[in-house]
Amino acid sequence: MGQEKYKDGFELRMHPDALNIPYTWKNPQIVFVNSMSDMFHKDVPIDFIKKVFQVMNENPQHTFQVLTKRSDRLLELHEELNWTPNIWMGVSVEDSRVLSRADDLRKTNAMTKFLSCEPLIGPLTNLDLTGIDWVIVGGESATRPRIMDEKWVIHIHEQCIAAKVPFFFKQWGGRNKKKNGRLLHGRHYDEMPALRSLPLVPVNPHRNATQKSMIF
Repeated sequence: MGQEKYKDGFELRMHPDALNIPYTWKNPQIVFVNSMSDMFHKDVPIDFIKKVFQVMNENPQHTFQVLTKRSDRLLELHEELNWTPNIWMGVSVEDSRVLSRADDLRKTNAMTKFLSCEPLIGPLTNLDLTGIDWVIVGGESATRPRIMDEKWVIHIHEQCIAAKVPFFFKQWGGRNKKKNGRLLHGRHYDEMPALRSLPLVPVNPHRNATQKSMIF
C-alpha cells in the first residue's frame, strides 16, 4: 500500500508512536481515527483503546471521528471510556442487514453519534435516526464495485430531512470515483454537526479546521 504502516497488509498492527502526533498540531484539526483499521477489533487491548481516548481527551481543540463495524464490542466497552465532546463515534451501516449497529451506537455514552452508510450496497428504508447526529452516504470505489442505486441515496436523504439530521454525500464511487463525482440533485451535500469542543474556535470552525487521517 506504499506506507510502512501497511507493510503487513491487513494484519492487525498497533502504532503507539503515533499517539503523540495530535499534541504537535498548532491549529484545530478534524481527525479521522484509524483509517484502514478498526479500534474496536476484538484483538485490540482495552488498555490501548484507553490510551487513544486519553490522547483525544487531552486535545479538545481537535475533533476526532472514530468509526467501527464492531458495534458489539463498542457497546461492551463504552462505559470504560471517557467520552469528551470532541469525540464523534460512528458505525458502518452498509445495508439493512447491519442496522443493529445503529441500535448499539445509540446505547453508548458518545456525545456525537454518526452513521457511515458507505459503501451503501442496499436500501435503508426504515432508518431509525433517533439519537443520531450525522449520516454519511457514499458508493463503493473498486475495480468491480457493487452498484449504489440513486433511489437508496435519495430515500436516506429524505429521512435525514424529516429527522433534521445533517446529511453528507461523499461520492457515487465506481471504477472512476473522480469522474462520477459527488453531486446529488445537482449540488454537493456537506452538512456536518457543529464542532462542539473547540475552546479557541474561530467564527466558522468548519472553514478553519482542516482534515487529517490517523492510524494508531
